[in-house]
Formats: sequence, C-alpha cells, structure tokens
Amino acid sequence: MENSNQTVPFRFFLLGLSTVPHLQVLGFLLLLVVYINALLGNGLLLITVRISPTLHTPMYFFLSNLSMIDIFLSSTIVPVILKNTVSTDKSISVGGCAFQMFFSLVVGVAECLLLTVMAYDRFVAICRPLHYSSIMNMRFCVILALIPWTFAVVNSSIQVLVTFTGLSFCKTNFINHYFCEIPPILRLSCKDPWLNKIIMYVASVIIIFWSLSLNVISYVYIISSILKIRSSQGRQAAFSTCSSHFTVLTLYYATLIFMYLQPPSSHSLETDNTVSLIYTAGMSMLNPIIYSIRNKDVKNCIRKMIKTR
Repeated sequence: MENSNQTVPFRFFLLGLSTVPHLQVLGFLLLLVVYINALLGNGLLLITVRISPTLHTPMYFFLSNLSMIDIFLSSTIVPVILKNTVSTDKSISVGGCAFQMFFSLVVGVAECLLLTVMAYDRFVAICRPLHYSSIMNMRFCVILALIPWTFAVVNSSIQVLVTFTGLSFCKTNFINHYFCEIPPILRLSCKDPWLNKIIMYVASVIIIFWSLSLNVISYVYIISSILKIRSSQGRQAAFSTCSSHFTVLTLYYATLIFMYLQPPSSHSLETDNTVSLIYTAGMSMLNPIIYSIRNKDVKNCIRKMIKTR
C-alpha cells in the first residue's frame, strides 16, 4: 500500500475519535447520545408536522425537508465514526469513501440552499402577507424544495469525479479525519491538487456566499418590514416566526465558513476535525431543538400529540 507506483489504494483508513482507551469510550458514548437525539428530535418534528393539520403550511413543509436532510447527514457520517472508534478495522473501500463523500456533500449543500429557500419563505410571509398563499402554493414549494437537491447532486458529482478520477494517491492511505471529506483526501495526492482546490473553493464561494447573500438580503427586508409594524405585539409575533430560522442560520454559516473558507495557513487539524464533527452531528441535533423550543406552534402541537397518547 505504500508503493509509490500505486495510484489508487485498495482501502483507506480513517481515524476514530481518539487512540486513548478511556477517551474512546467517552467520545463514543457522547457521540452516540448526540446521534440518537438527532434521530429522535428530527423524527419527532417530522411526525408532528405530518399529523398536525395546523402545521401543513409552506414553512413547516420546508422544515420537514430540513429534518430529513439532518437525518441523512448524520446517518451518512456518524455510524462510520462510531464503528471506527471501537473497531480495530478502521478501513473503508475507495468506493465506500467516494459514496460517503458524495452523499455528505449532497446533503450538506442541500441544507445550505434549503436554508436560503426558508429565508425566502419568511420574506414573502412578512413582506408580502396578502399575496403569501398565492405565491407560496404547493407546486411552487415543491419546485423550491427540489432546487437545492438538484444543485447539490450536480456539485457533488463534479467534486467526487475530479477527486477520484483526476488524482492518484500514493503518499499514504491513512486519512487523518473522521470521514471522507475533500480537504483531507486532497492531502493524500501524489501531485499538487491545485485544480481540485480551485474547484472546491470556487464551489464553496458560489454556494456559501450566494446563499448567505440571499439570506442577508431577505432578512434586511424582513427586519425593515417588522420595524414598520406599529403594534409591539405585532412586531413580537413577526420576530418570533423568524427567530428560530435566524438562530440556525447564524450557527450554520459560522461553522461552514470556518470549515471551507479559511486560508490554508490558518487551518489546525484538531480544530478542523472538531468543527467538522460539530457541523455534521451537533447541528443535526440542535436544529429540531431550536425549532421546537423557539416555536410556539410546534410546542403546542407536540403537547397535544403527547396528551392524546
């Protein structure tokens, strides 16, 4: 596997959470709890929206899509981390690595763009309330929900293709990361992966800053419209419908920019791995908690659902 003439290793080897036994157990249990909470929280949100007629609105349709993305994102990555933490066999096939990279990129990009769609939904609801039902009809909502997945699949296909067909790996087959992500894979390349880096940074800038800019523009108009409301109760009600989404946006883009748009010289392997873990596992758990705690409609529906049981 260390032969320099070998261009593609038969298997890669991924890190677990730690090499220290007691830290392995602690990390495994902590991540397992986070993962279970992510599945339960997002699953509960999906069920609540599905069986509560009052939540059959565009806002909760997109929130259901976000919950599905969070389930897919954590399930694509966390089980592999858990397995590699306790198992002596930490290997993953090249095909398995490409599969994991593809699907983690798909759901990651889809989530980024879906948050932009959700911001647009809030913009229409607050800035164009009289036309909301006609603009955000079900057909248009389905189209808006499909756009993030389409862009995500196209971007991920390009990224994975140029990584696994355009590069040769002969330095080592040990990936110093929890899962198959583009930056640590590029470090294994025999040649300078300058083209891959350009494609990765261009895609990151376009996706992150394009979606971030649209989110900022939407919230500038939203806040401007809310401030024009004369009633303090009306302003509070309008702010409450956006507070959950705005909180998620802040946490999401902070971790995303830190992961993908830092200068290479400022990267720390330990910090990158930690932030990546927070993004993939932590955010999937936090999203349903934030939307449940900060959303009266969801809390009321969950209470009613529990009482009827």
